[in-house]
Order: sequence, then structure tokens, then C-alpha cells
Amino acid sequence: MTSKPLLFYCFFCLLSCVSVFSNPVWAQSGIRGRVQEKQTPMASATVRLFRLPDSSFVAGTLTDESGAFSLASTPGNYFARIEFIGYQPVKTAALQVRSQALDLGVIQLSPTSNSLKEVVVQAEKSSMELTLDKRVFNVGKDLANAGGTASDILSNVPSVAVDVEGNVSLRGSSNVRILIDGRPSGLVSIKGGSGLQQLQGSAIEKIEVITNPSARYEAEGMGGVINIILKKERQEGINGSFDVITGHPTNYGLAANVNYRRRNLNFFVNYTLAYRNTPGRNNLYQEVYRNDSTFVSRQNSRSQLKGMNNNARAGLDYYFSEKSILTAAYTWRTSKGKRFTNLEYLDYQYQSPELLATTKRTQDETETEPNSEYVLTYKKTFARAGHELTADIRYLDNWENSDQYFTQQTFYPGGGSTPSILQRALNDETEKQWLLQADYVRPFAKEGKLEAGIRSSFRDMTNNYSVTQRAETGWQPLEGLTNNFLYEERIHAAYAILGNKAHKFSYQLGLRGEITDVTTTLKQTNQVNPRQYANLFPSVHATYDLPRQHAIQASYSRRVRRPQYNDLSPFMTFSDSRNFYSGNPDLNPEFTHAFEVGHIKYVEKGSFTSSLYYRHTDGKIIRIRRVDDGGNSTTRPENLATEHAYGAEFTSSFSPKTWWKLDGSLNFFRAITDGANLDATYQSDTYSWFARMTNRFTFWKNLDIQARANYEAPQQTPQGTRKALATLDLSMSKDILRGNGTLTLNVLDVFNSRRFRSITEGSNFYTESNSQGRLRQINLTLNYRLRQAKKKTKGLDEEQGG
Repeated sequence: MTSKPLLFYCFFCLLSCVSVFSNPVWAQSGIRGRVQEKQTPMASATVRLFRLPDSSFVAGTLTDESGAFSLASTPGNYFARIEFIGYQPVKTAALQVRSQALDLGVIQLSPTSNSLKEVVVQAEKSSMELTLDKRVFNVGKDLANAGGTASDILSNVPSVAVDVEGNVSLRGSSNVRILIDGRPSGLVSIKGGSGLQQLQGSAIEKIEVITNPSARYEAEGMGGVINIILKKERQEGINGSFDVITGHPTNYGLAANVNYRRRNLNFFVNYTLAYRNTPGRNNLYQEVYRNDSTFVSRQNSRSQLKGMNNNARAGLDYYFSEKSILTAAYTWRTSKGKRFTNLEYLDYQYQSPELLATTKRTQDETETEPNSEYVLTYKKTFARAGHELTADIRYLDNWENSDQYFTQQTFYPGGGSTPSILQRALNDETEKQWLLQADYVRPFAKEGKLEAGIRSSFRDMTNNYSVTQRAETGWQPLEGLTNNFLYEERIHAAYAILGNKAHKFSYQLGLRGEITDVTTTLKQTNQVNPRQYANLFPSVHATYDLPRQHAIQASYSRRVRRPQYNDLSPFMTFSDSRNFYSGNPDLNPEFTHAFEVGHIKYVEKGSFTSSLYYRHTDGKIIRIRRVDDGGNSTTRPENLATEHAYGAEFTSSFSPKTWWKLDGSLNFFRAITDGANLDATYQSDTYSWFARMTNRFTFWKNLDIQARANYEAPQQTPQGTRKALATLDLSMSKDILRGNGTLTLNVLDVFNSRRFRSITEGSNFYTESNSQGRLRQINLTLNYRLRQAKKKTKGLDEEQGG
């Protein structure tokens, strides 16, 4: 074993010996208990402890997935407040805490009254909730999210970035596993993260960001896991919310989230309809060095994407008993889009003002995407708290059809021109996937917990692709641009996690095994590429509670990035006749060792977290650009040798005044990338940072104003530089219709500055690009609530006195 891997495993062993993990400890002195609605555990409920008789804040926490909580304190007299959005808060009687932890037992929360006139909501959840193992971003509290898509929302989540094509990255890593309701979804399969542009943000309740996942999660996702939780109410009777959206550039939308619950039956439905006309623009400058001469080209592109998206999700929960629940759900999505693009290529001799040629190209694309998803889930809870069994079966059936026509003609300064050409590209993609999963959790002794699970995935994808050109004899295929690509994937996994607590320490040790079998086939050329490999993925999490409401955590996990369908498909995009993008059938997986040490501090008016992280990656996957003598480029993913990434992240939520709330995050990192296995010049050592700050002000009890600023510093890449990016969003909302409705106005990217700029260099070329996939957007949204209460902000001083 080489010295570097040995160092990593020694660090892993050190962590597992001296650290302990994930959930806050049930200390020797303090309180503990469980929060439920009837027999249903309530995760992420807020529990805060206050001192008698001055009502001073002592400690705060969130309940875990089983509804359990624990808070450490010194012996004394206290009272506690338990809160959850949409439920009446509970204030306990006086509590006498002695040397041993005081068990409050089960605390029942009741939904707020169906009559809005009778509702008095004492507090709202923060827009961002912080725990040591994940961050929870509550979508409804951020005014800028009104009228946006899932991609828009993700671009505003701390640590997350979304590029011009909708690709998602976390802490600078583009390899992120995106889940919806804790499971893979067809929405992020064929299109990857860019498919989230079709999901209206009004259907989303919250987003969980997990930077160093345990063995419970798939090993896929070197950067971590992003889990998008869709709305699903569980209140008695019928209730719901409705949205009407209008915006400029064209953005019209309707959304309905309706729930009906009576006794042992809970029915829910989400429906969103959106029509958008999204303008985009792209500029590219390129120098090509050939035969001691320099040739210059400028490329300008303007596009319009018109799209109609329908998304319907319906399901029901059937309660055989309060401890035995069967859930069935069906999701239907369809998207119809029309894209029209004008491209212009201007060719020059270097330092000469005279044009050599002007080439004009148009793209006219019609795209249809019908998708279906079927889900059946069974959950059984047992007598002891936290003892449960969950089984899940789901089937994804996705299809995408793209029909594109291109025209192109070149004009010369003297008045001559080439004949106009007409080309057509047809692309049919299908995906069918079965997912089967079972998870079991069993508590033992006083504080211990054993988790285990199995998972199998069967996925088949096809891509029929052809490009033809109009000739006198009819449509003729272009050589090398017609084929049928097949992708077959089988992944089987099993995991086990052991956790326990002792005094101020808690720990969690996990191991996940995965067997991967992937085969790609190009049918016309009979090229078959099988890949089979088995891997173990350990994880360790450890937490230590410090005095004065501090806690520190250390974690380790091994992660993998498997080349996905789009990474392996050899078909090149054809919309741009000079810049081609494709996958790489010979791409290998990349493996990462991820280490993180985190700290969290609760204060009376907020919380503060900080973390240090390190990732070592072998076989780093990065897209490499190459340019031939004619100025035509190809870009595809390649395996570089290694990457070392170091970083420090700081996140805070703070309310300096009852009418003023601050959320902020700051991330510094260094990334050293070595691609000498491909080319000695593919090296980079970059220092960079990005920051996000949100200010929210409440005036006159029903008017909110919000300003959010984002900044991403320049960053070196193995082939050049990614330039800085800065944006500002402004929003305001006001309650209307006697409190039943809320009107929200937002301006996204006020200065039209959300431009992705980069410089890419090679031995024979220099390229500058400037892309803006979405221009400044103005949205006006009306939200109407049926038998639901809007959660209002109330000062902490008033809460403590309640």
C-alpha cells in the first residue's frame, strides 16, 4: 500500500477510535422525550429549553426521524417549548432537572385549527435549519422562490451552485446525488440535474443537503446528497394551497397542493402547470494557432425556449393501524418544448479588421418528454420507539423525443456565398427502471440502534440517434452520426449501521457493499463495453457535546462516482456545428475519501455552524476541451489522475431584531488537480471562495422584504479559469384576502449579472466564453390557502414569555 492511502486509512482508524457521532447526546443531566401527532413520529420539530423564572434561553434542538430529542443542561428549574409548522405549540409545565436526564415521555402536537380566524402561530421555522449531519432549507420561507423552478431554488441553497445548463454542484463538486423524497426519480435521470428546470418550486416543501452521507445512502455522489422533499400535508379534513404565477420574461403557472384526511385514509395531490418563454445568450471568442498563423473566430448565439410543463402527483396513505401504513403514489409528467436558436460565426485573420467569412446557422427543435413513476411503500412501526421496518418498490418509465432542423450558410466579403444546407437530427431516448429497497431499524439497550437494509436497481436505457442532410436525391445520413446506444445497469447493495451513546459521546459505524454491472452497446458498430466491479464503502460519524451548547462532530465516508448514461454515450450534440459535446464510453468510475470535522453552536437568537473538510479523489472526472486545426472543438469527460480538495465552511442563522432575520454562508476551498496521466498541462492549484447572504425584514406584521446576494470567486481549472459571478435578488410579500392569501413580487438577478464566464486554453487554442441561460426574471405570485394558516414571525422575547 502506498504512503498516501495508508495515511488516509490511519486517519480513518483514528477517527473511529477517538470520535463519536451523529445525533446529539442524551446527557447525564437534561431532558429527553419524543414528539408525535397521534401515533406518527414528527421529525424536525423544534424543541427549546428556557430557564425559570427569567425565561432566558438555554438550549435548542430538532427531533430526529423517530421524533426523539435530547437536550443537555445543568440541574435547575426550566420549561420547554415544542413547535412544528402547522401545529399548535406546546409549553410544558415547570421542569425540575436533577443529576439524571428527565424523560418527558411522548409529547402530542395537534394541527392548528381549521378556522384561520382562531389561529395564533407563535413562531416560524427558520428558512434554514442546521444540524451537524445535514442542512434543511425550508422553501416556503424564502420569498425569492415564489414562481421559480427547482433549479432556481437550488441555486439559492447554501453550498449549492447551478450552472447555465442546470447542472448542480455541491461545495464545488459536480458529482452530487439528487433524490426526491429520499429516492431516485426519473426527473433527474435522462437529463441529469437540468431536468429540475421542469419542476415548479411551489411543489417543494424543503431541501436537505447532506455533505458527508452515512452508509444508509447510496455510495453514489462524491460531493454528497441533495434530497428534495415534496409537499404532502397530513392534517385532518380537507386543506390545501394554490398558486397563480405570472412573470417577465413569459412565465405563467398554476399550482395546487391539496390534502384530504379522514381516520385511516389520507389522500394527497400536487399539480403544477407552467408555460415559460426563456431567452438565453452565449458569446464565444476563440484563437486557433496553425502554421505560424493565428485565426480568430467570434460566435454569437441567441435562443428562445418555449415550454409547457405539466406535473401531477397523487397518492394515498392507508392506515391498517396507527403502526402499519401503506402508501401508493403515481407521478405523471409531460413537457413539450420549442427551442429556436440563431448562431453567427465571424472569422478573422489575427489583428486584421477584415472579415474572412460570416456563417449563419439556425436551430429549430421540438422536444416531447412524457414520464411516469409508480411507487408502493409499506411502513411498520413496533412497540418500542424507533423500531421500524420500511419496504419500497418503484417503477420509472421515461421517454424523450427530440426533432431538430438546422440551416447553415456561409457568406464572403466579396458577395459570394455557399449553398444553404438543411440538416435534421432525430433523437429518441427511453428509460425503464425498477427499484426495490427495504430498511430495518432496531433499538437496543438504552441508547443503541442497529440499522440494516438492502437495495436493488435494474435500469435499461436506449438512445436511437441519427443525423441526415438534404440532398437532391433526398435525405442522406451523415457518416458516423447514426447509431443505437444501449445502456444496461444493475446495482445491488446492502448496508449495516451500528450506533450508540455514552455520556457526552455518540457514535455511528456503517459499512455498505455495492455490486455494479454496467454494459454499453453500440448496435450498428457492435461495440460492447461491459463493466463489473464490487466495492465496500465504510462510514464513521462521531459527536461530542461540549459545555454551553456547543457540539463537535467528525466524519469519514468513502464515495463513488459511476459514469452515468450521459457520461458514456458517444453521441455528439449537433446544434452547434463547431463545438461538439459527448460522453466517453471508456470512462472509469472515480472514488473519493471524504473527511469532515464540524461544529455547531446554538444561541438565543440563532445558530452557527462551521466545518473543515478534505476530499481525496482518484480518477477525477473532468470535461476536457480539444480544438482541431479548423477551429472545431470536442468536449468530453476524461479520467484525470487525482484531486485533493480542502475547505472551510461557515453557516449562520441569526435574528438581531424581532423584525430582522439573517442567513449567511461562506465557503473557502483549495483544489489541487493532477491530470498528467493525460497531458502534462492538465494541472491546477486553485484557491477560491463563495458567499451568500440573505436579509429578511418584516414590517407592519404582514409585509416582508428580502434581499439576497451571491458571489462566487474566480477559480482555476486544469485548462484555464472560471471567472467570478455575482448576483442580487430582491423580493417582497404582503398578506391579502383577510390573511387567506399572500402576494409576492420578486426580481431575480436584478443587475442581469448571472453570466457564466470562462477561459479555456490548449497548446493550439485560446477560448473565452460568456453564457447566460436565464436573463433577469420578474415574477408575481398569488398564494391562496384553504384551511391552512400562514406561519408568521414573532419575536423571541414574546415566545419566551408565552
